[in-house]
Amino acid sequence: MDDGMICPKCSSVHAYQDRGLWVCPACAHEWSAENNGIAATSRETSVRDAHGNVLSDGDSVIVIKDLKVKGSSSVVKGGTKVKNVRLTEATDGHNIACKIDGIGAMNLKSEFVKKA
Repeated sequence: MDDGMICPKCSSVHAYQDRGLWVCPACAHEWSAENNGIAATSRETSVRDAHGNVLSDGDSVIVIKDLKVKGSSSVVKGGTKVKNVRLTEATDGHNIACKIDGIGAMNLKSEFVKKA
């Protein structure tokens, strides 16, 4: 492991290399050694809520409509406040990872939330 690699997101020194990427086990941030996390940071700033506000890790959001939970009979009601969201890179559009009281950990699409 290169002793000079520090996570650009949380400054952890426990980053390790996995093929072409560096991975931080503390915050699950991934980046390539060439850009040293710059591209990942710009991606995160481009995640916007339903009203166009920029979202970032640790923000609180409010669900704007009732959402069915896949594989369950549960529903996330509109108006539910979700604290401490984490932005993820997802190909299916679910770019917010969070934990909702009464339901548990799940992923949301940013188009169904507004910044609190």
